[in-house]
Amino acid sequence: MKQHLTITLGLGLALACLAGCQSPAGAHARAEIDPLLAPMVEKRDTLTATGYAVISVQGHRNPAQQRLLAIRASKLDAYRSLAEQVYGLRMDSNVTVADMVVQSDTFRSRVEGVIYGATLVSIAPAGDDTYETTLTLDRAIVRDLRALYLGQMVAKTH
Repeated sequence: MKQHLTITLGLGLALACLAGCQSPAGAHARAEIDPLLAPMVEKRDTLTATGYAVISVQGHRNPAQQRLLAIRASKLDAYRSLAEQVYGLRMDSNVTVADMVVQSDTFRSRVEGVIYGATLVSIAPAGDDTYETTLTLDRAIVRDLRALYLGQMVAKTH
């Protein structure tokens, strides 16, 4: 017996519902969906994301270049974290069960989106071998990014 489970977090459900909500008849349905489009994060003035990267694993022999690469990697990790908060995270999971015993349990996550307008709060060493980057994103920009994304998704379905 094999079981496959796909979970879409964030805007996936809202996107599917909004595709049919462009007509006047869909306005009532959209009003019922709006709570899905205003998650807990909307109650905060800013989103904050922190990214990390290890210095010693960076692919360069020069220690100074390793530090620069770790700074860049930690910044990209922070942007990925912001994208997860803005757009949600797609999670795919596969579970194989045989004779009522789990044989394998794997999962994969993916995030996709555009982030602009983030403010760099800090880039600093965290311990001896790690860099930490913190970014923030204003709520107004989050609304703009989501509206742009939803508009693109609706345009693709028509």
